[in-house]
Amino acid sequence: MSGVPVVLGVESSCDETGFGIVSDGVLLGQGLASSASQHAEFGGVVPEIAARAHLEAAVPTLRIALHDAGVELRDITHVAATSGPGLATAVHVGLAAAKSVAWSLGVPLYGVHHLAGHAAADTLEHGPLPAQSIILIVSGGHTSILHVKDLVADPIEHLGDTLDDAAGEAFDKVSRLLGLGYPGGPAISKAAVGGDPEAFSFPRAMLRPGDQPYVFSFSGLKTAVARTVESLERAGEEVPVADIAASFEQAVVDVLVTKALRAVQEKGLDTLVIVGGVAANQRLRAVAQERCDAAGVELRIPPIRLCTDNGAMIAAVGDLLVRGGASPSGLQIAADPSAVLHGAQLPLPAGFAV
Repeated sequence: MSGVPVVLGVESSCDETGFGIVSDGVLLGQGLASSASQHAEFGGVVPEIAARAHLEAAVPTLRIALHDAGVELRDITHVAATSGPGLATAVHVGLAAAKSVAWSLGVPLYGVHHLAGHAAADTLEHGPLPAQSIILIVSGGHTSILHVKDLVADPIEHLGDTLDDAAGEAFDKVSRLLGLGYPGGPAISKAAVGGDPEAFSFPRAMLRPGDQPYVFSFSGLKTAVARTVESLERAGEEVPVADIAASFEQAVVDVLVTKALRAVQEKGLDTLVIVGGVAANQRLRAVAQERCDAAGVELRIPPIRLCTDNGAMIAAVGDLLVRGGASPSGLQIAADPSAVLHGAQLPLPAGFAV
């Protein structure tokens, strides 16, 4: 590996502890630990529990990544870490781990925006992004449509976000309503198998003429599901969980795909990239593929193992920054739990126009 950058990526923004190793655009190996089971009884992520879990998992997960990649710690030439956004206590743990490795090895450290990491995850499977693309990020904490040029050299144009619940958050809340447990995404998808996606006409918010074209809202959909369940229970009727799950899932997917494809077409582009934890949803993948094929749009979605939070995606951004000649962020960088996405690197480099 002499002369070729070997980048270690560190991710700890929520409940996954991730270390990944990337060199010249190729994922060499990764380690991933999740504390999801520890949060299940609370129906959502508890920051203090997540932070303690990161502390316990950091060293073992780093060792797994090194072993998986077939490299030694001394082979690492650069380190990249999520420095925001995310749960404050959780981000601090991963960033501290990254600083420790970078300092001990005497190698450069790069701060990375978590959402840029999701965008970069697809490059590990499908190669470099096109000159311009629309990226739909759908996860537990974020639902955003981005117009991306060069991911690390150009400003990232935020076309729209959710006004309230993120798509993944809506899955979690509806799963709780239906008694399906946490995390909600996989639970809803499993329950929806065999259900009728047209059994209930749940709302598709923000799709009327005059609505903001790239903005999402899932709070009303969640409320509609809750009222449906309450009405059925008051009437003494059995709650058709499979049908409700399938109808809810279809409502979310319809809005996500419609708005993302609208952005591709109105920007005159031909590529849609869907990333984030909800991108693992099979219904979303199938509907997006069908509608993209009909519209003549190339669809790129990374494999499921790269959809959820992971260190590989952060290493991918670090690798792009190194190969692009970006200056390191330095050991003095601070965690920014509410970082706004303007560029892939945190803090933004001097002279970076937004």
